[in-house]
Parts: sequence; C-alpha cells; structure tokens
Amino acid sequence: MYIVCFDLEGVFTPEVWIAVSKATGIDDLKLTTRDISDYDVLMKNRITILKKNNITLKDIQEIISNMDLLPGAKEFLDYIRTVAQFVIVTDSFIEFVMPFMKKLGFPTCFCHNLETNDEGLIIDYKIRTSEMKKKTVLALKKLNYEVIAAGDSYNDVSMLLEAKHGILFRPPKNVVEQFPELPVVNEYDELKDMISKYLESSY
Repeated sequence: MYIVCFDLEGVFTPEVWIAVSKATGIDDLKLTTRDISDYDVLMKNRITILKKNNITLKDIQEIISNMDLLPGAKEFLDYIRTVAQFVIVTDSFIEFVMPFMKKLGFPTCFCHNLETNDEGLIIDYKIRTSEMKKKTVLALKKLNYEVIAAGDSYNDVSMLLEAKHGILFRPPKNVVEQFPELPVVNEYDELKDMISKYLESSY
C-alpha cells in the first residue's frame, strides 16, 4: 500500500520567507533551503535578522494571512485524496502553516515549533526531530507502506531518496544538477500523472 509525502512550500504554497523579504524589504530574508542546505545556519541567520529589525511573529503571521496557495494546488491535492493517503512534511512551523492548512482542507501536517519572548520576537526554533523528513519515510516504511515523496529543495532530498519513488517538483537548477537520479516535473498535471503511474504499478 502506498502513502504519499509532500513538502509544503514550493509545492503547494509560495515560500514564506520570500514573502517576508518582499514585505519587509530585507533582501537577506529571501534565502531558503533552495539556497542554503544547512537548515540550522539558515534559521539562526533569519532569527538574527528578525531580532535586529524588531520583526515579531505576529508581523510574519499577518504577512502569511495575505498569502494564497499556488494556482492549482488545492485541486491537485483534492485529486490525491481520491487515490491515496498522504501527509505533508515540512520544515516550517505550526505558527506559520495553519492558514495554509485551512485552505488545503486541514491535511495531516508534520512540522516544527517556534519559541518567542514576551515581546513576541522569535528567539529560537524547536525541531520535531533531526532529519524529520527522512525519518517520516523510514517510520512509514516500518508500517509496511511504500512511499512516494515530492519536494523541491535541498531539505527534501533525503526524504525523496529514502522513498521508493522520489520526485522533484519545480526545483532550482542547482538541486537538479546535484541529484540527477531524481525525476523532475514542473506542473501539477505531470506530478499527478507520475504519482498515478506509481500507484497503478502496485496493483
């Protein structure tokens, strides 16, 4: 039996930090896991910038509240619901993702948590577990699932490689070049067709 694991940002939603960068005018906040593979380095840099500029969690949540899903994302996920179980596995945070989960019909989502101070500034982040995306696939395999996974960035690669079928969706060129063994699709129809083909092969 198959289960599908999806990344969130870049697959179903725009990149939150790019939106924050545009809204605040702080160019360094636009860096994502597409650019920096070390997530701890990336997040500590973000927290430092937010503190320096007195940007609170509430400020970021207001930006997120005005963001929409990527065009076609909801329709694609509604189709997947009819053919397979799935889970969203993201290195984002519960404090960020809930507006998106509402728009996606409240799917199961594994994510992390933020820590704030009394002023509402983000001072730290708490990961669910190290290598959560890869470990999610490993746990599902121990439950006798075969896993299909789709994501777009460096932090998705371990999940994609651990899955029986890993798919890069709209990845940047540098990720494609470093992992040529992973198939690449750029449209939801292509992703739907590839997942459907894998599901049919199990019957």
